[in-house]
Amino acid sequence: MSVLGVTAIVVFGVASVVTGWLVFRTDSMVRAAYWLMASFVGVGAMLVTLDSQFLGLILILMMAGEMTIMAIFMVMYMMNPAGLNPMVMVHQHRTAIAAGVGSFLLLATVALVADFPADPAPAGADPTAELGFELLGRSMLVFESAGVALLAVMIGAVAVAGKWGRFGDADAGSVEPPLDPEEAAS
Repeated sequence: MSVLGVTAIVVFGVASVVTGWLVFRTDSMVRAAYWLMASFVGVGAMLVTLDSQFLGLILILMMAGEMTIMAIFMVMYMMNPAGLNPMVMVHQHRTAIAAGVGSFLLLATVALVADFPADPAPAGADPTAELGFELLGRSMLVFESAGVALLAVMIGAVAVAGKWGRFGDADAGSVEPPLDPEEAAS
């Protein structure tokens, strides 16, 4: 790997860690969602740099969609207006810190002492196609249906929550306009 590639991985890695840390330092649910998305985009960019374009782009696309949907739902349904007012993002601080440090140490130990296989993919196999089928093969219809259902729910929630209906202000007694343009002019 070139020096530029190693530099890119280090930059994306540091950016992912910093934005992941900012998830817990911000006092807004919406900002936390977008910091988390930025962290995952950095990890996806690292995968692309490591020549795993399929996994990297899938991660970036899924996290961008997921976090945007989460932010929209938080804005629509939270008691906290738009999820932007200050709030405590971490509960049980000491337990959370201990769990985070413990998880990091455990994963770092596994990464350092585990004997990972170094076998290349068999000749003639297309690991990208196999991975794509595994990720989206039998579940593709479910994922697509869930995406359309979520979009319909978001549109419906905005329509139901909005004061302005299709034909004007709901409080002013919005009325559907007549079909004949001459009637509307009179």
